Amino acid sequence: MNLVIDSGNTRFKVGIFDGAVLVQKEFFDQADGLKKFMIDNSFDHVLVSSVNYNSDEILTWSSTTGKKIILTPDLKLPIILSYATPVTLGVDRIAAVCGALEMFPSQDCLVIDAGTCITYEFINHEKKYLGGGISPGIAMRFEAMHTFTSKLPLVKPTHEVSLIGNSTESCLQSGVMHGIVAEVNGIIEKYKNLYPAVQVILCGGSSSFFENKVKHPIFVTPDLVLIGLNRILRHHVEF
Repeated sequence: MNLVIDSGNTRFKVGIFDGAVLVQKEFFDQADGLKKFMIDNSFDHVLVSSVNYNSDEILTWSSTTGKKIILTPDLKLPIILSYATPVTLGVDRIAAVCGALEMFPSQDCLVIDAGTCITYEFINHEKKYLGGGISPGIAMRFEAMHTFTSKLPLVKPTHEVSLIGNSTESCLQSGVMHGIVAEVNGIIEKYKNLYPAVQVILCGGSSSFFENKVKHPIFVTPDLVLIGLNRILRHHVEF
């Protein structure tokens, strides 16, 4: 059994894999919960990907005698990084494209991760990660309009909103929600013009919002980052 840990901006996401099969998921809001879970359970190998917590400390909570790996941009990966500044590349972005490799090993893939930011990651059929794009996520757009103006209120996102808003609140919601759908559809269209057979994979906390609003066929895979982390771990265990 392999343990992979995705330490994000808001919580710890954990995946337990039997080979390539995800058999259990856990979520922890606090480090103490994760620590107790790791002390109480044993695993063959562990990989940690963290953007906000000390990865070395997390690994000390595991008693495994197998491999203990921290995901960094310079770690040996099952993909080729064709990226101008790999040291600045977020480990969550690396994990997402490795997840795409696991799902579609010989195809061009566009990964759209709809989280705090919306990231677009492209890996081609030769396993080369070429890069992509980053834009503000849903909540960030609402917060930006409220923060950088003197009168616009902070409103909440909604799944259903009229195109034509008839109040300040509904106008803000229309602009963000319809605008972000238009962005995602437009980006997918541009990639399809360049790579007609590209597979589009959607993940992230806001992925459910886009699931029925994207015009093109997509694969919604909430566990893509965990799948990618396990793919990286297996790359080190098996080879």
